[in-house]
Amino acid sequence: MMRKIDIGLLFSETGPTAVIEKTQLHATRLAIERANRELAVAGFELVPHHFDPQSDSRLFAALSEKLILEYSVNVIFGCYTSASRKAVLPVVEKYNRLLFYPTLYEGFEFSPNVVYTGACPNQNVIFLAEFMFSTFGKSCYLVGSDYVYPYESNRVMKDLVHGFGGQILGEQYVPLDAGPTDFRPIVAEIRSCAPDFIFSTVVGEATRDFYEAYEDAGLSPEAMPIASLTTTEAELAIMRPSARAGHFTSAPFFATVLGEPQCAQWAELAVHAREVPLNQCWEAAYFEILLFASALVEVDGDAPVKLMPSLRGRECAAPQGLIRIDPDNNHAWVYPRIGRSMADGNFEIIRESKRPVRPDPYLMSYAISAL
Repeated sequence: MMRKIDIGLLFSETGPTAVIEKTQLHATRLAIERANRELAVAGFELVPHHFDPQSDSRLFAALSEKLILEYSVNVIFGCYTSASRKAVLPVVEKYNRLLFYPTLYEGFEFSPNVVYTGACPNQNVIFLAEFMFSTFGKSCYLVGSDYVYPYESNRVMKDLVHGFGGQILGEQYVPLDAGPTDFRPIVAEIRSCAPDFIFSTVVGEATRDFYEAYEDAGLSPEAMPIASLTTTEAELAIMRPSARAGHFTSAPFFATVLGEPQCAQWAELAVHAREVPLNQCWEAAYFEILLFASALVEVDGDAPVKLMPSLRGRECAAPQGLIRIDPDNNHAWVYPRIGRSMADGNFEIIRESKRPVRPDPYLMSYAISAL
């Protein structure tokens, strides 16, 4: 007889960050289908319960509690923005449940109730900064959405720029639901001060409006590109082709990774690019289900008190490469890559690490090393 394991899914299908969260939901459901085929041998079946938090951190908190109290869920998969994660964190800690968080974030956090499967700053922003400094120069303009992740990520970038003798020429923040008119004065200022590059932590649909406003202002990625941690294939997909080409993103995974020889075992996933744009958050949402399923079998259930010790140090094959959860901080070892965006909506990978980088969420070292 199958043992049904109820799990919670919190990914927005509406609101300004739905453009990326819908891809995370797609990956999670896809991975659940795969996991259930494999778990059947051990007598388990994952039963997902999904709610749409509508890109609202208050709803994330309320719905996480609903999943725990009304659906007896021990494990929740979800959250994109750090604001939503921070809203859910006290809930899972209060009830001693687990949250799998499949998104890059600003670091400077540890919870025994969270498994962090996206990149933290030493696994993306440091590598991106080194590349931009050596290729374009050290003067930078910062543009971000108005919440904790952009502020903290920009703080790290400012430290890096100043540490290497560069300059921050401007810093602006826009609402999560920003539109074209919010970016026109910003790109006008960028044009006048002419930094070597722009560091963008704009998220969601507003990313499209920023990149298109940049193009409309006559700015050129050959001379002054946008460098980002948050612009993925999902955001490129909603931009006009001419606006999305020639910029840079640092991430552990790009859809083009699936075409590399070492990814033959994952090549079948590429077909799903017809349904949603595959991206780093999609990939983290996918492999964390497989990671959870392997621990579930080992401890014979989903009790958090047993699951978390099993997850620490656990390895899992993922499209980006073999990842593992660091036993000291619950963050994943991931593979830094740098991609240049193309007009077709994909990224050309121009640098990539052949080995995973240990997560350093508290940035004990700001050392920059070549990939």
